Amino acid sequence: MTSPRVLFAGTPEFACASLRALVDAGTTPIAVLTQPDRPAGRGKRLTSSPVKEFALQAGIDVIQPSTLKQADIISEIAALSCDLMIVAAYGLILPQDVLDLPAQGCVNVHASLLPRWRGAAPIQAAILNGDPETGISLMSMTAGLDCGPIYVKKALLIGGDETAGELHDRLAKLGGRLLVEHLEAILAGKLESVEQDESLAIYAPKISKQDAVMDWRRSAQELRRLVRAYNPVPGAWFELDNQHIKCWQVSRLDDVYDEPGKVVSSGRRGIIVACGEGGVFLETLQRPGKRPVTGGEFSAAVDLANRTLSSPE
Repeated sequence: MTSPRVLFAGTPEFACASLRALVDAGTTPIAVLTQPDRPAGRGKRLTSSPVKEFALQAGIDVIQPSTLKQADIISEIAALSCDLMIVAAYGLILPQDVLDLPAQGCVNVHASLLPRWRGAAPIQAAILNGDPETGISLMSMTAGLDCGPIYVKKALLIGGDETAGELHDRLAKLGGRLLVEHLEAILAGKLESVEQDESLAIYAPKISKQDAVMDWRRSAQELRRLVRAYNPVPGAWFELDNQHIKCWQVSRLDDVYDEPGKVVSSGRRGIIVACGEGGVFLETLQRPGKRPVTGGEFSAAVDLANRTLSSPE
């Protein structure tokens, strides 16, 4: 039997997990599409995506267009004559001209139980909203945003203390396993897809740094979810003495009753801040340019006694 001609499109580590699973299972893509190298780090050096780095190590050709709308790029992809395109967190919109090229269409590995949490940040949205579970959806791609029919879904429970980073890693591995498990049936046209229920569609837009600000008027439960959802990127934060203080871990306290933002306790045992409902125990904090420290260590360096932390306007 002739090996399938699979084209892979993806950029970050989430996508790399699916690419790695394909290669490990013996299905090496004929080429990889990934976003152009970007400046990163303090030195702003051009940095390759995780998908590009893995592809080069595996001897796979890499194509890095800045857009898929140019005729020469579409012609280059068409010349590959692929049977299937697999897309995972690519970051570029696939126009209809590209979606129509593969003989068996395009399959997306999406990190949610569609139609819940379409869009750019489904992992963070699931944690922010207190969802008990999330999962992976393998979707037949259409021109709309994550609205194509679903081949298969697989759920997993979200841990009560799990951060977005930890959940991301579990979902990435699940996505790779699910893709490999069902790839042959998709290629053979033996796996039926089911249309999504549009009435259940919810969107998770791209995250900004401002989304991660800690508004002390919110409940302790909401703030704890926010800290988990934005760990490690962009990192929950609050403003103190004109500095953005990152908060990496908090505990929820129900028996705290004070003005939102009021530092109820600060010392060697740590820091407790009142919220709109309850309070939070700040476990791990980080000042700009410094290493993360415990709340007790932070208190020793910064006097918070009797202070009230501001909420965003």
